Amino acid sequence: MAVTAAVSVVVVTGICRYLGAHVAARLAADDRVGRVVGLDPNEPAAEIQELLGGVEHVRADAASAPTVVAELDAEVVVHLALLTSPEPGGRAAMKEQNVIGTMQLLAACQQAPHLRKLVMRSSTAAYGASFRDPAVFTEDTEPRQVPRGGFARDILDVEGYLRGFRRRRPDVSATVLRFAPFIGSRADTSLTRYFAQPIVPTVFGRDPRLQFLHVDDALEVLHRSVVEDHPGTYNVAGAGVLALSQAIRRAGRLAVPVFEPGLSAAATLAGGLRFGRYGLDQLDLFVHGRVVDTTRLVEEYGFEPRTTAAAFDDFIRGHADGALVTADQLAVAERAILDGIRRVRAVAAKESS
Repeated sequence: MAVTAAVSVVVVTGICRYLGAHVAARLAADDRVGRVVGLDPNEPAAEIQELLGGVEHVRADAASAPTVVAELDAEVVVHLALLTSPEPGGRAAMKEQNVIGTMQLLAACQQAPHLRKLVMRSSTAAYGASFRDPAVFTEDTEPRQVPRGGFARDILDVEGYLRGFRRRRPDVSATVLRFAPFIGSRADTSLTRYFAQPIVPTVFGRDPRLQFLHVDDALEVLHRSVVEDHPGTYNVAGAGVLALSQAIRRAGRLAVPVFEPGLSAAATLAGGLRFGRYGLDQLDLFVHGRVVDTTRLVEEYGFEPRTTAAAFDDFIRGHADGALVTADQLAVAERAILDGIRRVRAVAAKESS
């Protein structure tokens, strides 16, 4: 473990969201860090605002990053302003923020004379999910095919731009953290909302192996990436795996298997149970699963996140009240799923006629 010198100015993007706000707050409370500046065009919600007492908030988006980063004379930039879901702004807005926003930020970092470190949030979605996948991905494994999901494709683009940045600024220490899906009692993601529902749609005939990361462990790794020197790319996940069926039973939920085309339709239609809308990123994960090797992280950081099972158990403790399934809820879910399958079959029959 290499400990870095004191940091005068850290810029954190995306501080109006959970991850960015907590990372900025932790850094502001660290004596090794001088000034913490949060870059976000939005106004934080009340519960987020309470965390940011020691953080300076600059209301600006990535397009303003060149001016902001230069004026602040930033030494470290932590880029967390990535959207994992197209809601509510749609896929175009998601790509604008993830890909174009990252390009603009990297352009700003390239021109920052005193920048010495860049820490970037990434995702294990970079490996995709397909039937050709290896049992375990290492950081050097290439995706076997181009991912279908928008977020995964964005991640591939973002990491590609970062590789170009590394070539242009070899003097800047760049850390890429490929996080497994977040879980925990306080996490609020499409995945936690999926498992929090009393009735969980699954893909018929599939029981993928899943790996999770407790959000508190993600915060710890991000913090260490700023106050210590760990250049390179790292998988960040909890050891061990849970099959989807194990996770559902562990949470006290009811699995409802549907054919793959019906899952998206059923999830969209089951608004009465707040299933939400699952995109191709989530659907492919529920079909194929994904497991990564974290040896490089544990050896380099001297830190091992809690296991996948332990992280999931903490999520269960925070959502124990959702384990009861009423007859009415079950009837609504069954009707929605069956309607979704019928619609998919009807479209398929019409196209084949």
